[in-house]
Amino acid sequence: MAEATVVLNDLDFAGDDRVVPFQVEGLDVRGRAVQLGPLLNAILGRHEYPAPVARLLAEAIVLTALLGTSLKFDGKFTVQTKGDGPVDLLVADFSTPDALRAYARYDEEALAEAIEEDRTFPPDLLGNGVLAFTIDQGRGMQPYQGIVPLDGSSLEEIADVYFRQSEQIPTRVRLGVAELFDRDAEGRPRHNWRAGGLVAQFLPQAPERMRQPDLHGGDGDERELDFTEDDAWTEARTLVETIDTDELTDPQVPIERLLFRLFHERGVRVYEPQTVYDRCSCSREKIKSVLNGFTAEEIEASQEDGHIAVTCEFCSTTYRYEAAEFAEA
Repeated sequence: MAEATVVLNDLDFAGDDRVVPFQVEGLDVRGRAVQLGPLLNAILGRHEYPAPVARLLAEAIVLTALLGTSLKFDGKFTVQTKGDGPVDLLVADFSTPDALRAYARYDEEALAEAIEEDRTFPPDLLGNGVLAFTIDQGRGMQPYQGIVPLDGSSLEEIADVYFRQSEQIPTRVRLGVAELFDRDAEGRPRHNWRAGGLVAQFLPQAPERMRQPDLHGGDGDERELDFTEDDAWTEARTLVETIDTDELTDPQVPIERLLFRLFHERGVRVYEPQTVYDRCSCSREKIKSVLNGFTAEEIEASQEDGHIAVTCEFCSTTYRYEAAEFAEA
């Protein structure tokens, strides 16, 4: 790995909104871990999402931060769900070197009905559809997209399936979200969101050790009976699966300390953290370039009192233009 090694006993903990790469040499495991605080509050608070929607989007944001910061080139990584449930769209993207943004779309009536009926688990809210991972290396390069179905599982379980099918790397993803209520220095009620996550991958030098069982084909499928998982990955995966939401989101348990708890017997190393920021890629110029492609009829239909207002779905910034600016369109 290219990152500079940090000795756990000597470091200042990375803190919130910083992704920590790590390596467990004794188990041939590499990964990344993060805790999100202020960044998450800013993104979720901007839209005042209902709690079930906020939790789902928070998981997508964590997953995007973990995977996007692994890019070794200038580009963009996007996590997106499209389904037929009350939350029909989640999208979060990471633009190198450090910009994160996210947005959720939901049907208010369908969501209210789901909440009333206590149907707020991820499969209930997302419905049937797909989860897509897209890597865009920029102009002149063909984007890469991997797609897996929303199959009634959580986002972390679906992400595991993606790595098994598309990347063929033994991978375990953990995601956690917490809603915290406390009081500020003046005793006023205060609400905060926190989230955390970890992705661990088994990357031994011998490729044959990475062999995984085939995905189950249904009733009567016995393809996994003769499969034996590598002992090192079994140990690593089992340790990762012991993590609970409180550990991932507790501000009193820095991510480095959690990694030490999990892997200290096997020699865990952490590397220089990478800070991520709540930063949208929209701009007045970019939106104007889109409007320049509108026909005269579309410009006419978009204006009100001689003005055109466009609000970014991600950051809620509103850009206003004089309709006359597009008179030549």
